[in-house]
Amino acid sequence: MHQDLEKVLITKEEIEAKVKEIAAELDRDYAGKQPLMLCILKGSVLFFSDIIRAMQIPLEIDFMAISSYGAGTTSGEVKLVKDLDRSIENKHVVIVEDIVDTGHTLFYLKRMLNQRHPASIKVCALLDKFERREADVVADYKAFDIANEFVVGYGLDYAQKYRNLPEIGVLKREIYEK
Repeated sequence: MHQDLEKVLITKEEIEAKVKEIAAELDRDYAGKQPLMLCILKGSVLFFSDIIRAMQIPLEIDFMAISSYGAGTTSGEVKLVKDLDRSIENKHVVIVEDIVDTGHTLFYLKRMLNQRHPASIKVCALLDKFERREADVVADYKAFDIANEFVVGYGLDYAQKYRNLPEIGVLKREIYEK
């Protein structure tokens, strides 16, 4: 799999350090509030797992699957694939997302969740690709800002491959333009 990478963009060690930093920030901001940490499947599962294991405060977890991607690139269509297992009314929700790209998925998700009357909703993103943003959304907590490159690894995939790479790399163009 590594041979398919143009370069390593963010190392495993850089990710680990940033996860600890964000977890400490979440611990401070949500002390006494028991946040509901919401994992957006599948891409954020590794980031989510590392974040919640690094946090020291009581928390709850749940999972959603929202799809706006086909085998490779964005389709522009957002679909709810798996909904929450519980009510979020009056809960402090932290959406844990792998990447905020155009923002369409996150915009859809936040609008839908706000209709369920949470106490608050914040976004924690591993990657922010701000230059591609089309929807008005921001990551309240973010690990890394990245340029407009096709990235894989640490949960992010291309055609369901590369998720298990421990770092984040830029995929060679010839791989996804086949």
